[in-house]
Amino acid sequence: MADALARIEPGDAAPAEDRIVRLAPKPQVKKPRDRRLDVFRGLCLVMIFINHVPGTMFEGLTSRNFGFSDAAEAFVFISGCSAALAYASGFDGAARLWPGISRMWGRAWTLYLVHLLVTFWAIAIAAAAWRFGGDSTLFFKDNIQVFARDPLGVLVGLPLMSHQLGYVNILPMYAVLLLTGPAMIMAGLRAPWATFAGALGVWALCGFFYVDLPNFPNRGGWFLNPLSWQLLFVAGLMTGLALRRGERFVPRHPVLIGLAVAVLLGAILWMKLPGGGAVGAKIVRFLLDLGLPRSLADFDKTYLSLPRLLHAFALVYLLGALGWVRSLCNSRWLEPLALMGRIALPVFAFGTILSFAARAVKEVSPESLWLDAGLIAGGIIAMWALAFTLQTARAAAKAGQVRPA
Repeated sequence: MADALARIEPGDAAPAEDRIVRLAPKPQVKKPRDRRLDVFRGLCLVMIFINHVPGTMFEGLTSRNFGFSDAAEAFVFISGCSAALAYASGFDGAARLWPGISRMWGRAWTLYLVHLLVTFWAIAIAAAAWRFGGDSTLFFKDNIQVFARDPLGVLVGLPLMSHQLGYVNILPMYAVLLLTGPAMIMAGLRAPWATFAGALGVWALCGFFYVDLPNFPNRGGWFLNPLSWQLLFVAGLMTGLALRRGERFVPRHPVLIGLAVAVLLGAILWMKLPGGGAVGAKIVRFLLDLGLPRSLADFDKTYLSLPRLLHAFALVYLLGALGWVRSLCNSRWLEPLALMGRIALPVFAFGTILSFAARAVKEVSPESLWLDAGLIAGGIIAMWALAFTLQTARAAAKAGQVRPA
């Protein structure tokens, strides 16, 4: 500011007030929130909850029954896009670098704490079903059973995130991705396509050589390998950075739209056409026999195999390219989904706990369509009620900060 003032000559004709106005920085206009992210994130939360209560007819209605990817891929992409929109402003200048980094790492710490909370709730629910319901089925599933074999190892592995329960493994992966987020955003602000290419290379190498983070006390690696899933997260980051500039990371083009439609229709035929699955299995076996790694020819979720990845990219590209999707997401009828999407972390954690509770109820109760319907509908309503309560509390707290003039 001092240099700018020094360049103003004493003979300038404009009054001092005008000169000050011209030197004042332009106010930052906050862009409206993209409702598509909220709506689709809320939809993902609903589908994840349904899929985490296996054995109900409602599983057949979720996206994983119509394609190679499922709600987890969509959730990670949306999380990357949202992270760019939420945190990229903290990396616009060197003076603001550490605050930007600390915000993302602080969020990763929050995810870690929520992960531990949800994990111990899941264990408690499984134990309660055995202790009070007389059914040990849930306690001997989803890596909870390791407690009976190696309790000390589990108590070491849980806080290290090297021991993860089934259905409770997405937050550790997301927390690790957020730790790398600052570097990815800084690289993406300068060279987005080079950053994406680097992420693609890491994905390919990890899939080819089966590189993963280690488990303990079990053998093997993480079910959702952050080294592979980072590609989807980085794609979301680069998309979010482009949205901040009012652009698209991948341009809208009729050929790309046609390819996306072809991939999605091909996946539906593979999944739903009579005999399609058997033909597909033979194709996969043939490619594997040729020596292709599973990350290229199979549907492996740990290493985010190529068919799953292409399906996820095709889906997000097509939904982002169709103008009517934006109009649909702006509809007030989808506000319940948008509300859950805005309060995503508490809703996800609560939904995961509710899914274990619903599974426990199913284990100790006779099979019933009405029971399944009540558990699924009740869980979704409870998730929405939590989002509504938290949103109302936030609005009240924000209003309380505004003091009359």
